[in-house]
Amino acid sequence: MRISVLVLGGLLAVAARAQFPPPTLSENTTRISDHVQAILGFPNIAIITGEQATLVVDTGLGPSNGATVARVAKKLAKGRKLYLTTTHFHPEHAAGEAGFPPETILLRPAVQQQELVEHGAELLALFNRLSPEYAGLLKGVGTLRTPDVVFENGVTLDLGGATARLMWLGAGHTKGDELILVDPDRTLISGDIVQNKVVPGVAGEGGSFTSWLTVLDKLEALKPRTILPDHSRPGDGSLIAQEKAFLLDMRSRALALKKQGVSAADAGKRLSAEFQSAYPEWAKNPDWPNTTSVPGFVQRVYTEGR
Repeated sequence: MRISVLVLGGLLAVAARAQFPPPTLSENTTRISDHVQAILGFPNIAIITGEQATLVVDTGLGPSNGATVARVAKKLAKGRKLYLTTTHFHPEHAAGEAGFPPETILLRPAVQQQELVEHGAELLALFNRLSPEYAGLLKGVGTLRTPDVVFENGVTLDLGGATARLMWLGAGHTKGDELILVDPDRTLISGDIVQNKVVPGVAGEGGSFTSWLTVLDKLEALKPRTILPDHSRPGDGSLIAQEKAFLLDMRSRALALKKQGVSAADAGKRLSAEFQSAYPEWAKNPDWPNTTSVPGFVQRVYTEGR
């Protein structure tokens, strides 16, 4: 399977453009916790500073955004060493790495790197077609460089007075979703795996909602105090339980309709209406057009069948 399996990720990006901040990132930062600041935008970028090194999580869409993030990281840095990692392989998260200094140490989970090798070029081509603005930001972007460090399940960076635990806990939104836990802050940078009132969406050949729930169980056991998602507002550790409850409820509703013989299309319409009343805060979330996400959620549940 080629581009067709990745269409969902592209469609989500299209839907998001109307309500997300513009894809060009600013240099303004918001403090998330003692060692974590963020550029809030498309997507949210985490900058973790220690006494000896700085870690940036995600790059923004294209090298000019990457260069903006690198400038901000340099201003905030206390040590000279700069690390970069990516929550998943989609272009707004990974395609800005060329804007970082050449000495930047790039780390990525092996599963995510394989996704990038297999589907990165296809998704870049898709994003180039989404809008002239996207195409301009991605101009000249081709094969992304090979990471300096490729890890299997996890690696911990000592930044000096703070540590960043980079983890691959299983598939969810994509096969290679990476989670980052910063200590002593107990701040989780959660990518698409934990969002703030956003309907979960498995992109292309990603995981399943069953595997997603398994990852959420593992994250809940880590007991983070603060969570920085990539496409919604920061929140506290309760975002994990909130997302689990939503996923279990909406999946159960969809499977009940499937058992009754209702088509996926009709179930999507019914559950979109139920969603409006059952989850009004989610439906009106300014960070994401949730009502348009429900049919895709239902279709994925029907495909998984459990």
